[in-house]
Amino acid sequence: MTAAITRVLLADDQEMVRDALRAVIDRRDDFTVVGAAADGEQAVALAYELRPDVVVMDVRMPGMTGVEATRNIRTGWPHPGPPPRILVLTTFDLDDYVHAALRAGAAGFLLKNSPPGQLAHALRVVADGEAMLAPSVTQRLIGAVTALPAALLPGAPRPSTDRERLVDTLTARELEVLVLVARGQSNRQIADDLGLSQATVKSRVNRILTRLGLDNRVQAALLAQEAGLLGDR
Repeated sequence: MTAAITRVLLADDQEMVRDALRAVIDRRDDFTVVGAAADGEQAVALAYELRPDVVVMDVRMPGMTGVEATRNIRTGWPHPGPPPRILVLTTFDLDDYVHAALRAGAAGFLLKNSPPGQLAHALRVVADGEAMLAPSVTQRLIGAVTALPAALLPGAPRPSTDRERLVDTLTARELEVLVLVARGQSNRQIADDLGLSQATVKSRVNRILTRLGLDNRVQAALLAQEAGLLGDR
């Protein structure tokens, strides 16, 4: 039985980066690059035309940014069925862009200096419908959001009650899963660590988000950090 091929659209204003990404992705039997865009407007147009499964999106491009392109692709999708998943490429100094991309509907974040194997892994995770957050990006997001005044986080639980809320709401196994999510691990990595199937992990992550009234894994990571579940790591 032939495995499905994941169709990828690249969006980066630097030709060398596009060529490097294409070389890495096209070496994989389960991926194919169907197009490349040099700015956000091209990314949106090509996404609508080519209907890829995943868009690898740089956040900082001339004209329409990757954040704006992500939002347009996700909200303006003109075809039946869901829009492509967006994997955002970022660097350590672009936290504001990462926050904005998350709000715009990005499914994953990856550092531009990540090794080729991590890019392939991120593409698989995102294509499978999961969220992909590089551990270092997750921790910077947690740190940045934790530093915000409480007034800027409407509805956010207060730290003094976080631990009690989590312990009362989640099972011991779900707390284990939450900690691993907060450390930036994918469902596959969590499954390997805990000896579970990926389907079971995915179900438990969804249950955790539902029980805690959260929208995504970054919010879950923030809550775990505020509750002191990550210790000094």
